[in-house]
Amino acid sequence: MTGMLARYERLVAAGELQADPDQRRAAQRLDRLQKDLEAENPGGLLSRLFQAKKARPQGVYMWGGVGRGKSMLMDLFVETLGIEQKRRVHFHEFMLEVDQLIREERRKESGNPIGPVAKRIAEQVRCLAFDEMVVTNTADAAIMARLFTALICDENVTIVTTSNRPPADLYKDGLNRSLFLPFIDLVEAELDVLPLNGPTDYRLDRLGDLETWHTPLGEEATAQVREAFFRLTDYAPEDAAHVPSGELQLSGGRTLHVPKSFKGVAVFSFKRLCAENRGAADYLAIAHAYHTVIVVGIPRLSPENRNEAIRFTKLIDALYENSVKLFATAAAEPEDLYVSGDGAFEFERTVSRLKEMQSSDYMARGHGLEA
Repeated sequence: MTGMLARYERLVAAGELQADPDQRRAAQRLDRLQKDLEAENPGGLLSRLFQAKKARPQGVYMWGGVGRGKSMLMDLFVETLGIEQKRRVHFHEFMLEVDQLIREERRKESGNPIGPVAKRIAEQVRCLAFDEMVVTNTADAAIMARLFTALICDENVTIVTTSNRPPADLYKDGLNRSLFLPFIDLVEAELDVLPLNGPTDYRLDRLGDLETWHTPLGEEATAQVREAFFRLTDYAPEDAAHVPSGELQLSGGRTLHVPKSFKGVAVFSFKRLCAENRGAADYLAIAHAYHTVIVVGIPRLSPENRNEAIRFTKLIDALYENSVKLFATAAAEPEDLYVSGDGAFEFERTVSRLKEMQSSDYMARGHGLEA
């Protein structure tokens, strides 16, 4: 099997990728990790001579802005990694699985469930690869240090992950963040932290001149946001029927079904987000979890829809303040969405933000970074 670095260099030579020093450093580091994982004795002779304590190769944490090639490098790494015990999984999906395993272990009344859960996971994998590590849920934050300490230090699982944030900014301003700080210490001690903030935003390049706001509602508008989804995720349009869904964890143990969710891009209906009883915390969870949100079916709003208008304002505030990219199908331009009714005057700020969110300057922001 062709290794990670050789495959990456072929893509650059073919002009499919632009030369990027950060990407190349990451590709070289991942290539070394592949060789260690594929070796019979990870770490090689030198480690054995000096009796290295670690029985696993050091993992990797890649972070950087949207479109800098993190997911592409992760795909290349997993695809070219020559071991069977490997798994690439979205971080939210993994944590939902962990929740289920914890419930199963607790039903056995066998004490602390974290160790047995880590052991069950490690039975299947030597290398766990996560895309888009982001922590928004208090319950996850409280167990992650113990879970990943058990996986890495006790079960010798190598972790490779991507994130839009450096480790120190994970779960920033989160509730009871002190419980999460040991996880940050663990990442910085056990994973090599690699920044990817090169000059090329490949996602913006792929979008080309595709607009973000599409009106009126109809097949043409729907086709445009579908095209945006496929360009942003590299998902094959011919396999559209199998686009994965997801479950986003919310506060209070609740979950939100995400009809389409892939590589940090989520698709929702306006009805699901704004016609149901939701608050600012729900919208912040969405804004933290996804770098791009597609909202379909935004209607004209009237005095009878004041609650929907208020929720929509909260949604846009959360997306804007976290520099989330927004694609939408709507019945009208932003300035014509809600022209009368309670809060219509305040809605003008939402209109202003929606206009700014269509600009090239806004689109170039990194996820989670407000200008």
